[in-house]
Formats: sequence, C-alpha cells, structure tokens
Amino acid sequence: MTREYPAQPLVGLGAIVWKDGRVLMVRRGRPPGEGIWSLPGGLQQLGETVADGIRREIAEETGVEIELLGLVEVIDSVRRDAGGDIQYHFTIIDYAARWVAGEAAAGDDAAAVAWVAPDELHRLETWAETIRVVEKSRVWLD
Repeated sequence: MTREYPAQPLVGLGAIVWKDGRVLMVRRGRPPGEGIWSLPGGLQQLGETVADGIRREIAEETGVEIELLGLVEVIDSVRRDAGGDIQYHFTIIDYAARWVAGEAAAGDDAAAVAWVAPDELHRLETWAETIRVVEKSRVWLD
C-alpha cells in the first residue's frame, strides 16, 4: 500500500493521550509531515478494529499503553501536488485516551516524543487541527 499518490483514501488512526494534564505528542520521522509534531498514530491494518488499531499504533510509536475514552473527531486530510493531483489522502479518526502504563519513548516512525501542556502546543511546529482536537478532547477528562 502506497501512502503517496494512493488509489483510495487511507484510514489513519490517532489518539489524544492525556496524562497529568499533558498530551502525548510525537515528532514525525518521515513523510508526510516529517519534522512536524503531531498526535501519535498510524494506519489501520486490514481486519483490525479502529480501537485495536489505535492501541497498537500508540504502543508501537511511543511504548505507551492507553485506555480509549471516546471518539473526538474524523478529519479529512487531502494534499495535492503542484499539478493538482492528490498526493496524500487520509481519513483520520482521533480518539481521546488516558495513559495507563509505559514510559514514552520514540519508536516506529517517531523521531521524538514529549508530554506537552495544551497551552504550549502553539509553540510547536504542528497542524492547527491538532490543537483543535486536543481542545475538543478535554470533555472526555471529566
């Protein structure tokens, strides 16, 4: 399955993982988004439920075990190249989650990981949608 110039949209899975008032962020280690800070996650695998895929991706990318709290947002991310062709097309499903166990460490395709206070997210090189879904996910913390 190719991520660049795909034949159909790819399903991306992510989590807004909360621990002690901070959110788990990863700096992407490869395209698309290399060097950008984002929520941890990755692609759903064939035959895998959304919940199982999110837990797997978070564990692979950060070494952290999570408890899923609920659906926060579904985001369409479509990028076109200079000629107008669709270079990337992801349908991203983001869930709120709570840290359960594990020390966060960069794994899989993450270049770095960090626990970040929500009011510090604007200082990172990140996507505006990331900040928006982090704020939206706070309702799951009560």
